[in-house]
Amino acid sequence: MAVTDGRGVTYAHGFTAGAASAGVKSGVPDRLDVALIVSDRPCVAVAVFTKNQVIAAPCVVTKRHLRNGRLQAIVVNSGNANACTGEQGERDAMTVGAAAAERLGLAPVDIAVASTGVIGVPLPADRIAAAIAGIKVSTRGWDGASRAIMTTDTRPKVVEREAALSRGTIRIGGIAKGAGMIHPNMATLLAFVTTDADVDRTVLRALLTPIADDTFNAISVDGDTSTNDTLLVLANGASGVAVGAKDRRSFGDALRAVCRDLALAIVADGEGATKVFEVRVRGAANVAEARLAARTVTSSNLVKTAIHGADPNWGRILAAAGRSGARVDPRKATVTIGDLAVYRAGAPKTVDADAVRRLFAQPTITITVDLGLANGNATAWGSDLSAEYVRINADYTT
Repeated sequence: MAVTDGRGVTYAHGFTAGAASAGVKSGVPDRLDVALIVSDRPCVAVAVFTKNQVIAAPCVVTKRHLRNGRLQAIVVNSGNANACTGEQGERDAMTVGAAAAERLGLAPVDIAVASTGVIGVPLPADRIAAAIAGIKVSTRGWDGASRAIMTTDTRPKVVEREAALSRGTIRIGGIAKGAGMIHPNMATLLAFVTTDADVDRTVLRALLTPIADDTFNAISVDGDTSTNDTLLVLANGASGVAVGAKDRRSFGDALRAVCRDLALAIVADGEGATKVFEVRVRGAANVAEARLAARTVTSSNLVKTAIHGADPNWGRILAAAGRSGARVDPRKATVTIGDLAVYRAGAPKTVDADAVRRLFAQPTITITVDLGLANGNATAWGSDLSAEYVRINADYTT
């Protein structure tokens, strides 16, 4: 069940967090921009990273630290992605990780490092390290941590849930950031999830990959995949409740719910977004093709601008599905907006254009594309594309 006390990454037992201002981004000296998330004991850890071939230095370092499958803390900064920064960028990421390790009395290999912000600018590692030394962590530090990871986000993303398993109740919490450069292929998206469940790493890894595909990999704001995308899950076992074979589904459902809520919070906060739309593809040749078609519709600039302007040009939806790479036979396809069928089995339906405009004018919109081929189903989410998106990204480095 969902809970609402708003503690995110410190909701699960044994986790604390804190944040500080390091002046990472010039001209914003008092903004929280460095965070620590800490467990009181070693954690089983799994992660999903960007598939962009231009991968940021902190992702490289964290991948290396994850080789033994265990972590105990995360250090993350906003304002600078530490991407496209060469060998110095990797040294800077290690400097930041070492500073966090010293602050917490841990080994550097126990620390995950993450960054988000402007690409191609050297990381002010010394300023970040100095700020880390003064961070105080507590169960109340979730709010500062959730704000310190923001860039163009207008609000923090904080989610938590608890789940009743056969041996007791466990907690899962998470925070995320993301508003632009969102079209994950694993999000600039960062998501950190903590749980006090005692779960085997092999089980956690097997659960996380499909969950990422159905949540973070099913959202799109602007069609751009970041160099820094990281979804990291830490499980410390502090609840004393083991995830047995018969608990995998209940635990997986709770983890999926946390990831889905964080993903939807990201797309709702998309840069310049005024609307969120859900695309349900049904009847595709298989699940992979259903995902491909759904994601192509959500990332289509023509669809996004039509929705923004409440333009009843629904043909853009089917056209986007048709170029997605999924098999599409227009003679078998049906397109429905809300509960209004606008195209069925190869022919447009006679509909009132004003009715379509009214549907597109809603803050949340559901679009269903039934390809009529087989049983492949998938859902994806997108946001509209506005002039405000252009303004935000034209001014981003200032």
